[in-house]
Amino acid sequence: MNSLTQSPCWKTLQSLAAEISGQHMRHWFEQDPQRAERFNIDACGINLDYSKNLINQQIMEGLTGLANQQQVETKRDAMFAGEIINHTEERAALHTALRNFSGQPVMVEGVDVMPEVLATQDKMGDFVKRIHSGSHKGYTGKPLKEIVCIGIGGSFLGPKIMSEALKPYWHQGVNVHFVANVDGCHIHDVLATLDHEQTLVVMSSKSFTTQETLQNTLTTKDWFLKAGGTQQDIAKHFICVSSNIEAATEFGIAEENIFPMWDWVGGRYSLWSAIGLPIALRLGYENYRALLEGAYEMDCHFKQAPLEQNLPVVMALLGVWYTNFFGAQSHVLLPYYHYLRGFPAYVQQLDMESNGKCIAGDKEQIDYATGPVIWGSEGTNGQHSFHQLIHQGKVLIPADFMLPLKVENQNDTHHAMLASNCFGQTQALMQGKTFDEAYADLDGKGLSDDKRESLAHHKTMPGNKPSNTLLFEQLDPKTLGALVALYEHKVFVQGAIWGVNSFDQWGVELGKVLGNQVLDKIRNADEPLDLDASTNALIKRFRQALKK
Repeated sequence: MNSLTQSPCWKTLQSLAAEISGQHMRHWFEQDPQRAERFNIDACGINLDYSKNLINQQIMEGLTGLANQQQVETKRDAMFAGEIINHTEERAALHTALRNFSGQPVMVEGVDVMPEVLATQDKMGDFVKRIHSGSHKGYTGKPLKEIVCIGIGGSFLGPKIMSEALKPYWHQGVNVHFVANVDGCHIHDVLATLDHEQTLVVMSSKSFTTQETLQNTLTTKDWFLKAGGTQQDIAKHFICVSSNIEAATEFGIAEENIFPMWDWVGGRYSLWSAIGLPIALRLGYENYRALLEGAYEMDCHFKQAPLEQNLPVVMALLGVWYTNFFGAQSHVLLPYYHYLRGFPAYVQQLDMESNGKCIAGDKEQIDYATGPVIWGSEGTNGQHSFHQLIHQGKVLIPADFMLPLKVENQNDTHHAMLASNCFGQTQALMQGKTFDEAYADLDGKGLSDDKRESLAHHKTMPGNKPSNTLLFEQLDPKTLGALVALYEHKVFVQGAIWGVNSFDQWGVELGKVLGNQVLDKIRNADEPLDLDASTNALIKRFRQALKK
């Protein structure tokens, strides 16, 4: 039995969960007019209303006690100090150093990493300026206006989703295209619309060997050469973010156009590094810098605010509460802002790749759930589909609603309707609709008593469904940076409580290794089919299809 589940704090929280069973949030609001004010936090341009949760003051104190028991603050400080907290890979986890505006050194194994970080940022700013001004030209002397960004995982999701979210801030002189999937349909569709003489390719792969990224880059190189470019011309049209300088230069990329990566930055935290170069190219470097500044402000809040008033900590504790004491298996993110529609997919990787683990400490098998399934969609679309399950399904699904209070260049009626749906959904999830209320609504509808009673049962909503509401004045680069860092630190806190290593991803690595073994057998018909019966049959079928 795991020591966490036998701890006094855990036992206390189990008792508190049982104690509120059968109680309803709508009654808590009726009894306490100050509830919304008490369970509310403002920080870094973000307001969190967490009053519509299955909590009271005693429960929050119990959850904070759990955080103290699991030494969350000590583990947090170790991360910021550059200690080797990713113990399975023997690495620090220092994405926070990439947005460090304190002027203070950040040490990793006795070396201050800040000079190299700042030099890379200067190099990024200079490159973006040269692309936007047109001074960096292609081999025929034309400015480079079409930018193809090739990566996968964090090297793709971060740049793409942050760029989409900040569309009102786009630099209008360039078009940016993102490609990740090794499915050839995507890269071919993108390249078919472009003029190779005006195309810049940004390849992002720490190793320069990531299968999907390398293949898409090779396909793009082949397209470039067939269109009239030469191997020598590649230096003007291809750049990369990588640690493998030798492989990049052999490919044809000029060494001055290779931007560095560091082992202490995980892929899903890499948008703050040169992996974020596509964001800077899309927005302009000053807007990209503002993104980093917002994240830095959230870092400072996370380090300094007391646990009970700490945005990432409170959100993390609520997630632990539902995952471990209410059996919630998923968490839904609902951005009520079209440009933020990709954010659930970003947090999906961040959360599920970080905390989808079953080992605590060095080798202890855990006996409790860790990371939930993260999913979601933009409002109001989800209201006409999966919200049905959240309202009346039997499985508890906590929700995060997000809304900017102001949206530039939008009709006020549209935004008021959007906000009313966002707030109305959180209200409906909380209070529900009783049978008596549903029955009364059917008065005068010409229904028989039996039909009216039957229909009222179907229209009854249990309510008592938890949600957070995150409001921000507007989604500018700085606020988005703070929002992303908020979820990063939330994930870290949950990992610290569960005792898992939030910074490795061995489950991802296994699939890559086996995929390469299967690829060898697909390509070479002489390779023996000596895998499991199912995989052998699938490979055989694929081989036969290739012959037709």
